[in-house]
Amino acid sequence: MMKELHAQGKTIEDIEEVLKRVPIHPRIVPAIKSAYALGCDLRVVSDANVFFIETILKHLGIRDCFSEINTNPGYVDEEGRLQILPYVDFQTSPHGCSLCPPNMCKGLIVERIQASMAKEGKKRIIYLGDGIGDFCPSLKLREGDFVMPRKDFPAWNLIKENKTLVKADVHEWTDGEELEHILLQLINAITIEESQLLSVECKFHTMSKASHGPFPRPLPVPY
Repeated sequence: MMKELHAQGKTIEDIEEVLKRVPIHPRIVPAIKSAYALGCDLRVVSDANVFFIETILKHLGIRDCFSEINTNPGYVDEEGRLQILPYVDFQTSPHGCSLCPPNMCKGLIVERIQASMAKEGKKRIIYLGDGIGDFCPSLKLREGDFVMPRKDFPAWNLIKENKTLVKADVHEWTDGEELEHILLQLINAITIEESQLLSVECKFHTMSKASHGPFPRPLPVPY
């Protein structure tokens, strides 16, 4: 696609301007900003490319909301042409997943994120997606996680057909407004649940300390 655009005389600036005009539902950006403000660690897992994603996120003013962008690398060469490379070199190091395209297995990326979260003491994942490539990572989610597939899109259809394989709770959405509502509702529920668990742990810890405190001084007994 990039070769065709450049052959038509399109410059990198032309491509940037088109990306900045990509239609975004008006509630998507507020949803992202709210999730970030509530302390969520937001990460991108996409089969697009870093140039497209960075351009759009910076234009929307939300690039700093994301701690990580997992996508196909790309760069602008000396002639001003955009070159896109595969996330995985499938010729020398194939990922071996039959569910995903040869250049990227999102499931493997999610497994790596899960491992890093475990080290950081984080517990839950809310995964949003709509494409065929979002089915594999949905299977990697665990009980207590959430997957939000877009209704009537490939990921939703595959999850619907393979319900028994998905351990995470499924919450479908149709547009940006519904996405925002469900996402913030889930974040709020997780926050309340974790604060209650923390409260119980603190109480138990306090009681445990109290039960192992010093013995009271003996009362004097008159002779």
